[in-house]
Amino acid sequence: MGIKVIDTANSYAGGESERTVGRWLSDTGADVVVTTKVGGRVEPGQHDVSLRADHIGRQLVRSIERLGRVDLYLSHGPDESSSVAETLSAFAEAQQTGLIRAFGCSNVDAAQLEELLRTADRLGIQRPGWVQNGFSLLARQDERDLLPLVRSEGLGYTPFSPLAGGLLSDRYLSGAPPEPGSRIDVAGVMYADANSAENLERVAELAVIARKMGVSTSALALAWLRSHPAVTAPIVSPRTAEHWTAVREAVVLDLDGEIMERISDLFPPSAVA
Repeated sequence: MGIKVIDTANSYAGGESERTVGRWLSDTGADVVVTTKVGGRVEPGQHDVSLRADHIGRQLVRSIERLGRVDLYLSHGPDESSSVAETLSAFAEAQQTGLIRAFGCSNVDAAQLEELLRTADRLGIQRPGWVQNGFSLLARQDERDLLPLVRSEGLGYTPFSPLAGGLLSDRYLSGAPPEPGSRIDVAGVMYADANSAENLERVAELAVIARKMGVSTSALALAWLRSHPAVTAPIVSPRTAEHWTAVREAVVLDLDGEIMERISDLFPPSAVA
């Protein structure tokens, strides 16, 4: 299907996600870009995100041990207790010494990204080249300030949670409660703002459009994201074999300007951000 990037983080499942990906890479020799993140709470006594240079150095060694290599290294979130200069210098040194190929940031707003870019330029070191944030039809907050900056600076942008935990599907239109183990069940706080009666009405209208096009609601939501001019590629994370159907449909579904505008108008940023 053309998927060429595998995304994980050192904090996912206590490191087991990286170990699983590493075993898969070793077994298959897959030609993919390997992305992981640093900063999450993984060390004893760590209570907040840490982007100190020593923390980044220790955790990068462990990630490489688990994965075999790290191509793209991302900060998992801002760390207000560490200086931006220290964090950027640690990432830039890792790239310069060949431990990683590129680096970027995740869960940042426009002001934080601007500070990162400005600081890198002032220090004369490599800039972060990638941003990974939550973005979907039900979470369009990045469109106002961050995405214009991403585009003007030529950065890559890979949104996670493209289906808002499954809300952008037919799954909850009947009023069914979240299934045990589903994303909404496990991480419902992440989608609390999006999970409203008004938004489910919007999803129901999206489902009507999808049926007329002969695709699933999820596929249409993914295709909108894939066709967005600021999006490099959405991060998809199917949990079951059935979930891959929407991905297969979205990969070949090219939306023209008219349908993009129609869907965008259905989910106005002011209403769903």
